[in-house]
Amino acid sequence: MYHKIMDFRSDTVTRPSEEMRRVIAAAEVGDDIYGDDPSSNALCKYAAEITGKEAAIFACSGTMGNLLAFTTAGRHGESLLAGKRSHVWCAEVGGFSAVAGLCPYPLVDDEGVPDPAELAVASRADNDVHHPDTTILALENTHNYTGGIAVPPERFAQTAREGRRLGFHVHLDGARIFNAAVRHGVDVRRYTDEVDSVQFCLSKGLGAPLGSMLCGSHELIEGAKKWRKRLGGAQRQVGIAAAAGLYALKNNVARLAEDHANAALLVDLLKRGGVEVEERPNMTNMVFFPLKEGQVGDAEFEARCLEKGLLAHMISPRRARFVTHLDVDREDVERAAAIILEVLSA
Repeated sequence: MYHKIMDFRSDTVTRPSEEMRRVIAAAEVGDDIYGDDPSSNALCKYAAEITGKEAAIFACSGTMGNLLAFTTAGRHGESLLAGKRSHVWCAEVGGFSAVAGLCPYPLVDDEGVPDPAELAVASRADNDVHHPDTTILALENTHNYTGGIAVPPERFAQTAREGRRLGFHVHLDGARIFNAAVRHGVDVRRYTDEVDSVQFCLSKGLGAPLGSMLCGSHELIEGAKKWRKRLGGAQRQVGIAAAAGLYALKNNVARLAEDHANAALLVDLLKRGGVEVEERPNMTNMVFFPLKEGQVGDAEFEARCLEKGLLAHMISPRRARFVTHLDVDREDVERAAAIILEVLSA
């Protein structure tokens, strides 16, 4: 018999710790639209400081944070370069087109970031009246769909610097950028110094209940405030959430290494059991593997895992993703591996 449901679907499923709940309960609040919520102001100031940017703004989600960057930095009819497997391309409901009015141009991002040499060709900066002007380059780190890859800072800088040389606004979808920084043992500014704006999530590995931060220049953030209001994302006593985010940033970054170690353990246990795990360089807290022909179907795999106390997620047809986070420990990983192997061998 299992004693609890283990949730490995995503690192978004974490729940506030008791200490975080105390911080939330004691949060100083005000009306954030008027700019007088002390907790929100403190969070924005700290987020800007640690990323080396002039200012920051709290957004409801990572999707909104990215969209605020695109709507503010771009104009309708311009072109945005983004990886064909990136989150902004695959999982944000086409907001860069539907709302920001940007024409997407796909780049190969199988290694986490596009090759710098691809940017100039993709930009089509040839003064041809038939082509939209390319103004934004969107990068992602860590890269979700390619296996949770933490692109090394040197490699990331090559592409980001080429984008800026070409005159693009370079935006980093850094939903899990602290995972990348911890994985490579560097300050997060090794990444954020290379871009014009960065969005990072408070509600994933950092363990806050909701919210993301967009950081950039004063001009960008002032524009983003108006777009946030336009999109219905401006909130009143947001300090309740902001206090949790500030606690997460100050207490839960270094411990991301535990999630990475647990993911590596899961990889090892599954491989020993004969599972063909997708192994990529610089993996972090995500483990992917395919369901082979003749094994259970996607829905049946999820259902059988749940029967044994494990919440699983098929991120795409015949491809499973398991994510480690602060609400699962080494014992949970060992039990999860045993359940996966049992279900796959049935």
